[in-house]
Amino acid sequence: MIGWPRTNGPARKALGMILATATILLFLMNLRRAGERAGRAAERLDAREKNDAIHRQMLNAAARRPHDRNALAERLRDGRF
Repeated sequence: MIGWPRTNGPARKALGMILATATILLFLMNLRRAGERAGRAAERLDAREKNDAIHRQMLNAAARRPHDRNALAERLRDGRF
């Protein structure tokens, strides 16, 4: 075995614990990054939903607007504006 030094029982156990700890730490760091990405995606989705709602309101308002000056004057006279 050229690559790995030969280790006795306690050293092998310590190496195993170090590797297990490193694996757990890397897993937790990756889990944290995934959570941050999910949070940013949720924020983008909320922002998009708000923008879509505002855009829908503007389109609805534009659909209900008077078509010309006479229609506007008629609406104002009727008190429907």
